[in-house]
Amino acid sequence: MDSFLYSVVFFILALGVLIAIHEYGHFWVARKMGVKVLRYSIGFGRPLWKKVKGEDQTEYVVAAIPLGGYVKMLDEREEPVAPHELHRAFNRQSLKTRIAIVAAGPVANFLFAIAAYWIMFLIGVPGLKPLVGDVVPDSIFDRAGVVAGDEVVSVRGEGTPTMESMRIKIIESVLNNEVAQIEVRRGASEPLSLQLDLTGVSADQVSENLLQHIGYTPERPRIPAVIDTLVEDGAGKLAGMKAGDRVLSVDGTPVTDWSQWAAYVRQRPEKLIEVKLERGSTQLTLSVAPKRVEIDGAVIGRIGATPVIPEGIFEKYQATESFGVFSGFVASVQKTWNMSVLTLRMLWKMVIGQASWDNISGPISIASYAGQSAQIGLVPFLAFMAIVSVSLGVLNLLPVPVLDGGHLMYYVIEFFKGSPLSEEAQLAGQKIGILLLGGLMFVAIFNDINRLIG
Repeated sequence: MDSFLYSVVFFILALGVLIAIHEYGHFWVARKMGVKVLRYSIGFGRPLWKKVKGEDQTEYVVAAIPLGGYVKMLDEREEPVAPHELHRAFNRQSLKTRIAIVAAGPVANFLFAIAAYWIMFLIGVPGLKPLVGDVVPDSIFDRAGVVAGDEVVSVRGEGTPTMESMRIKIIESVLNNEVAQIEVRRGASEPLSLQLDLTGVSADQVSENLLQHIGYTPERPRIPAVIDTLVEDGAGKLAGMKAGDRVLSVDGTPVTDWSQWAAYVRQRPEKLIEVKLERGSTQLTLSVAPKRVEIDGAVIGRIGATPVIPEGIFEKYQATESFGVFSGFVASVQKTWNMSVLTLRMLWKMVIGQASWDNISGPISIASYAGQSAQIGLVPFLAFMAIVSVSLGVLNLLPVPVLDGGHLMYYVIEFFKGSPLSEEAQLAGQKIGILLLGGLMFVAIFNDINRLIG
């Protein structure tokens, strides 16, 4: 299955599951509260599948547009209600009942995220240890005293077994505009406490390149520049290279490892380079012109060779974050809370202009992430679904009319006012909400297109 098909299939699967869970929250609580549910729909538009069942003859629908869903309840504001069913109409329910039904959707998303993180922590979340490679001179990491070879073992007093956990903690410190205390392990000595001054980093720089921006580069295994296999019609094979050859130098520059050799080749498509090799006990020099290859719009050179990977070379860099049943549940709740707060704070920073709207991803980017995570494995796909579920929960609680949070805002006003807002006021709010959501969707799709063409 190619990557595009993977993206489409797993995007629909992930979004369908998350929408179903969100709407089931509304559905389940409504039924428990005695409200009659007329339709439970996954998606909008023309029904692709429909089934009517139950005493209330509820319609269960899967519709054509998988970008949302809804639960339609008996309501006098939408259609006439028979006198004997008035007590089951949504609009006739008490304020606390309506609040419970509306809040149940986002709550279901948060519960799903907790369950997903719990499963992940029980299985074990693989990652890379936060080992430090080269430190950018005069960077934040450099000024803190971090040196190459260090391992970051904690940030803000919390352990960082993987690079991703370290990145999340640093993002929190950036949003707090604070000096973060970190601990690094240097050799066999006890952890050393250092101060990472993040007060000069703006929320606008919280992105995938944050660690690079503050001077951190991961330590990478040094793979020897020894050829393992060669493509039959590749430039290397045609130039006379053989499996087992060790690359000693290129154009007179000594080669220390495979990454240096590969980078040199990539930068020289169709340019003749002189390669000094060691073959057994002899040395020889060959000339090779890397073939021109275009990948994602970038032109690189390629000779069609793969390296010999020494056994166990990657074990030093691998880590697994795992918990027991109880501790895993506690960690999953904490993780869901932290990600919710982080999402909300990032949104606020964007609203007040301290973070870029470029951070918003649309359906194209989300589909790409879905496909990539699913190809890697179950745990990455669960992580993807958990963070999207958290995002759906947070976004739906925003006080924007037409969202669940907008309805909750109306109910808060009703509580203090003593009566519901007028239909005219609610209609005006819905128009504003639709305008805001339309603008947000435009920005998200615009960002997607920019990423594609960029």
